[in-house]
Amino acid sequence: MNHLFGLLYIIYYGGLACLAYFVIKKYSPGPLHMMQLEGYQPRDYKIWLKANKEFNFALKNKSSQNKTPLVWTDRAKRLHKSHLEITAMALLVVLVLSAFFYKYFFWILFCPLLLLVFVYSQYHWIILAAKINLPKENKINQGFYDAAKEKIKNRKDLSVVGITGSFGKTSTKFMAATILGEAFKVQTTPSSFNTPMGLSKVINNDLTENEEVFVAELGAKEPGEIKEVADLVQPKIGVITAIGPTHMHLFKTIENIQKTKYELIEALPEDGVAIFNVDNYYVRSLADGCPLKTIRYGMDQAYDLDVYASDVQVGALGSTFSLHLPGQEAVKCETVLLGRHNISNLLAAASIAYTLGMSGEKIAQGISKVEPVEHRLQLIQGPTGVNVIDDSFNSNPVGARAALDVLGAFDQVKKVIITPGMVELGDMEEEENEKFGQEIAEVVDYCILVGEKQTQAIQKGLKKALFPKKNLFVASSLDEATQISAHLTGPGDVVLIENDLPDNYNEI
Repeated sequence: MNHLFGLLYIIYYGGLACLAYFVIKKYSPGPLHMMQLEGYQPRDYKIWLKANKEFNFALKNKSSQNKTPLVWTDRAKRLHKSHLEITAMALLVVLVLSAFFYKYFFWILFCPLLLLVFVYSQYHWIILAAKINLPKENKINQGFYDAAKEKIKNRKDLSVVGITGSFGKTSTKFMAATILGEAFKVQTTPSSFNTPMGLSKVINNDLTENEEVFVAELGAKEPGEIKEVADLVQPKIGVITAIGPTHMHLFKTIENIQKTKYELIEALPEDGVAIFNVDNYYVRSLADGCPLKTIRYGMDQAYDLDVYASDVQVGALGSTFSLHLPGQEAVKCETVLLGRHNISNLLAAASIAYTLGMSGEKIAQGISKVEPVEHRLQLIQGPTGVNVIDDSFNSNPVGARAALDVLGAFDQVKKVIITPGMVELGDMEEEENEKFGQEIAEVVDYCILVGEKQTQAIQKGLKKALFPKKNLFVASSLDEATQISAHLTGPGDVVLIENDLPDNYNEI
């Protein structure tokens, strides 16, 4: 009788364990997605988890906006498999314990509770899976890295350009690719590929012997990471576009960001060329101490500039300016790009082209063909005639102000902003978002904020600036925000979408 009783209890516990496994399997893509968005780094994932306490004990699998959906890469599949294996082993341990403790009354209550806690703590268990997988992943990654590095090393005829900066690097990369395309066969990295693995993938799979120039974007979240990617791509030309308070929760200080970005310049050969945006104070101080040949570009002619713009005219539908290059007559340039800061990015791209021997006329020809980078001050006319300025990919204080300047250039129309504010600014985040709120109040007719919790500082800034409360709306999602704006706007009006937080930020 006791044996039958024990068998029934084990079957009962086994049923609970199986149910727990299938529930975890159903919801496991949620933690995996967040880990992927944090670059599979347990450290960064823990920071996210600490900032989003509602995920510490939750079953959630639905992304808020799907800005960057889960991609089932080989690494993601391996991590998912490890996560489920850990789950199965832990549940098996519970089942074995059940065989020993089924006689005890406390186990009848404790076992279901233990399983419940285990099921609801999966956002923590994936950290263990990532740590277990790390040695294997490092070995795999090192193989790809070494193969890509050797491929670049063997291409003596290839001109490699490395671009880094707190912001502006992706835009500059695509601008440079278009301009250089007037004279060279160019390979660049897609989207925001700027990590060792992203760059290795492009080099190994896409770079062929036909390309003459490889333009690589180099990203980092901590000191040493720029050196790692620079050692990989072995640039002969290095560009620092701008330095500012981004990823401050990791870098902690601007000085750390400066040192990290300068790792690109330190990686250049003795005959390399360093290109600096001297309009930016933090970049200018780096340029002043550079021992290599330098190209200094900017728009403020108070500084000693090699490449600069004059006669700048910035409008609601594009810009014009005169481009000045060393030893050449100024050339008139036209661009459909919006905003004064995009002219700065074009100057960076022009500096690269000049360094590689292109004439001013050819560069101007290339500038006229540069299209807006997707989600970066991209002007789109909606089906109802409303103009949408899509600046939804990331945001920082400088870029946000530039976007407001673009919005302000539109006259005699209603101006609306949709934003969740700025993140990853560390201790400066609340202060900068409050300032942002005050600046928004000076430009827009209506303000639609995404996320009550995330936008408290912006609301504070709007209130300080006496922004009309009836013109302020707080939405729970970007979809809801766009629905609100549709009721506020008509043909010719302008809506600025400034930033769209990825799913690893719980903005609601």
